[in-house]
Amino acid sequence: MSIEKSVFGKMPDGTVADLYTLKNTSGMTAQISNYGCRIIKLLTADKHGEYANMLLGHDTFEEYLRPGDVHGAVIGRFANRIGGARFSINGKEYTLTANDGENSLHSAPGGFQNQFWRLKRSDNNDDAPSITFEYLSKDGECGFPGNLKATVTYTLSTDNALIIEYQAETDQETPINLTNHAYFNITGNPRKDILSNELQINADFITEVSDALIPTGKLLPVAGTPYDFNRSKTIGQDIRADDHLLKKCGGYDHNYVLKGEGMRKVGELYDQASGRVMMVFTDMPGMQVYTDNFDKPEKLNGGVSHTVHHAVCLETQFFPDSVHHPEFPYANLKPGEKFHRTTTYKFAVR
Repeated sequence: MSIEKSVFGKMPDGTVADLYTLKNTSGMTAQISNYGCRIIKLLTADKHGEYANMLLGHDTFEEYLRPGDVHGAVIGRFANRIGGARFSINGKEYTLTANDGENSLHSAPGGFQNQFWRLKRSDNNDDAPSITFEYLSKDGECGFPGNLKATVTYTLSTDNALIIEYQAETDQETPINLTNHAYFNITGNPRKDILSNELQINADFITEVSDALIPTGKLLPVAGTPYDFNRSKTIGQDIRADDHLLKKCGGYDHNYVLKGEGMRKVGELYDQASGRVMMVFTDMPGMQVYTDNFDKPEKLNGGVSHTVHHAVCLETQFFPDSVHHPEFPYANLKPGEKFHRTTTYKFAVR
């Protein structure tokens, strides 16, 4: 068990991007950067005891500076989409940058993924190393009201789980929706696609969306559709089905309405070849499933060129555009309240 600090890179103005390497007693390793509070690498063993990286990312810090890059980053203040790039609080309208057609996506540019977080605390005094980062998002940043103080804690448990704990407080009412945009490839080989990975999701509905992926407010049952993952199936089984949005998106990019409340298991990803299993636990109501559908001119780990469907994102969060849908399980954060949510990605082999 250990935590080691090194230099990941530097901004043109000299600002240093740090890299913290956490290792538990079982050998699982996570590398976290203060830039975007990003998970850079996550190493786990396969059924033969061989370790490999579970994430698609980049080898150098500079590659993470490409506009729109969200690999492994904490997304905020509001992850996913806000329709019309605007919202209202108590009759006052706030305008965001429209970076996805007429809509706001991931509060970019200038969202949490593009900020340097301050190391608040590191704990390597037991078998489960933990590290906490803090960021103060000032009133008006990216168009959002209020000074919002956010903290994110990463812990590697002794049973090979990466626990992500989000907390926040504000001095004005403000929208908040935090997630981590890790691109998982549990084959451990960035050259392999994830279409043969088996995915299971505890959800009977997805949010219906427009062609711009903005929710209509209606929930669609998944039974009998390509979106049904209640029983485990390969991601590739229905990804090319004759479905309008699947074709338009080039794959899955949908919010699943998770069953139950509180901290519970909501899904599982399995790679038969390596034997790796990744179980997802969360207390959030939704999970955006994104199968890396669009090619990008970028290099991934080991200099591998990016190719579609070589990762799957399982982003636990509130539903997209919740600020415009009072029927969704969501509320803005208000002064005196504490935002506290947790997501766990637990690894095993079978």
